[in-house]
Amino acid sequence: MNHRPGGMKVSNPNQKADSKIWGKLINYCKKYLPYMAISLILSICSTIFSIIGPDKLKEITDLITKGLMGSIDLSAISKIALLLASIYILGAVFNYIQGFMMTTITQKVSKNLRTDISKKINKLPLKYFDKITHGEVLSRVTNDVDTIGQTLNSSISSTVSGIVMFFGCLFMMLSLNVIMTLSAVAASVIGIVVTMLIMVRSQKYFNQQQQQLGKINGHIEEVYSGHQVISAYNAQGYSKDNFNRLNTSMYQATWKSQFLSGLMMPIMGFIGNLGYVTVCVVGAILVTNGDISFGVIVAFMTYIRMFSQPLQTIAQAMTSFQSTAAAATRVFDFLDEKEMEQETNKRKQLTNTKGDVSFNHVRFGYDENKMIINDFNAVVKAGMKVAIVGPTGAGKTTIVNLLMRFYELNSGDICIDGISTKEMTRQEVHDQFCMVLQDTWLFNGTIKENIIYSKKGVTDEQVKQACSAAGIHHFIETLPNGYDTILDEKTSLSAGQKQLMTIARAMIQDAPLLILDEATSSVDTRTEIIIQEAMDQLMKGRTSFVIAHRLSTIKNADMILVMNNGDIIESGNHDELINQHGFYSNLYNSQFTKINQE
Repeated sequence: MNHRPGGMKVSNPNQKADSKIWGKLINYCKKYLPYMAISLILSICSTIFSIIGPDKLKEITDLITKGLMGSIDLSAISKIALLLASIYILGAVFNYIQGFMMTTITQKVSKNLRTDISKKINKLPLKYFDKITHGEVLSRVTNDVDTIGQTLNSSISSTVSGIVMFFGCLFMMLSLNVIMTLSAVAASVIGIVVTMLIMVRSQKYFNQQQQQLGKINGHIEEVYSGHQVISAYNAQGYSKDNFNRLNTSMYQATWKSQFLSGLMMPIMGFIGNLGYVTVCVVGAILVTNGDISFGVIVAFMTYIRMFSQPLQTIAQAMTSFQSTAAAATRVFDFLDEKEMEQETNKRKQLTNTKGDVSFNHVRFGYDENKMIINDFNAVVKAGMKVAIVGPTGAGKTTIVNLLMRFYELNSGDICIDGISTKEMTRQEVHDQFCMVLQDTWLFNGTIKENIIYSKKGVTDEQVKQACSAAGIHHFIETLPNGYDTILDEKTSLSAGQKQLMTIARAMIQDAPLLILDEATSSVDTRTEIIIQEAMDQLMKGRTSFVIAHRLSTIKNADMILVMNNGDIIESGNHDELINQHGFYSNLYNSQFTKINQE
């Protein structure tokens, strides 16, 4: 407990947080609680059978001791031995069943957690991922969920059985001899007090350990995905220093948590050995005085081992519970993040979409206090090719993100065929667009699977037609397995070939509106011409929005919107803007001059 100057007691906030997070975890597992209860009951029964064993062993010892003075009653010993064997076998069966049940439940809970995290990812706004690394999210799906699963699988049942073992042994020892019991318990109390003190100190380090694990996973993921850039810029030293800093923080948090929790085992081992010595000394005195039989000492030696063992088990479980509390906090914090607005009440749908698009006084900022788009207005007719140009940071890609409703507007409106995108579901909006981005995304699968991605009912002939239109069919046919070639790390594709595949994917999507975001910026001039021809095929009959730094690629656009600092400063076709001798003209001529100089 902490104390304020006025003497008022304040409960430990970490304890409150732990209680709250365990409440969440229990509530999450509520449909499995009856099965977990059955499993724990079986574990308790198995433990009780183990506790009964030494008492029967005492009876056998006493019979043997008496037989040393005369004849040994083998019949009585056989009956007790048979009963003892039955008890141990039944205990083992119960223990196996409860282990099987807890393992099954644990894997289902872990599966549900991973599924819920996956679903949650699709419900979170993109702005959430602007402030967290991919590695952080991956760490919660893998490390944190695994930590929770391991605790549910072993620590809970071992803690319950440990508590039953502790009090069961205490009861049996008291029934045998009070003096010897008090002697053994006195040594154990010291261990319990020390364990509790260690737990309180080590919890914060377990929290730090899970946080640092997420950070270091995020860093490794970034370094692995960008290793070519790191090599190109000779930034290995910088990356190594950054990793060492994170690794050192991870080491310090892990070392402190593991060192403090690691003290529990040797302390409890020492307490257990101290209990043995105490029982031997006190028991020898009592036997000499004739207060107890030799069988009581044999039983007590077993009980003192069983009595100290649950303390070690509970100490280990407490360490696991601390790690789990930290992991569960991160998982449930993620699951509790504010989701995108529910859209069950939005029923507006587009049928036979023409492709008219209008932007009406659009204002937006990733930070509400800093606007990026100030007052964007534009009217685009169906079938037009609209180019959005401007310097870096002008807001070009942001406009595309708003058009797709990846982010919500601060004010204003965007309409498709006169219907506001706010009145449609995000899925309905996304169905109206096909996209070709600067960063080509191909997943581990066949070429065909990549091209028909998320599109159902696509025939092989349609795939070939799309690839032919994109100018990549011949290349695919030259591959050993054609369209069934697996795209993985071993498959070598140029940037242009990857981009042509994404164009073929967009053709298969066959949506009425098209977005091309710097689709040719990462290829050479020759490949750019090939991609441009494929894009011209893709743009036929579609309202197209093209973002391009190379102004030579958008000379034939029906409308060019020139942006700077979040506003449209010029608009018109290429010839009109050139004749204005304004911002666009200077931008175009500067690129043309640079090309000639090269």
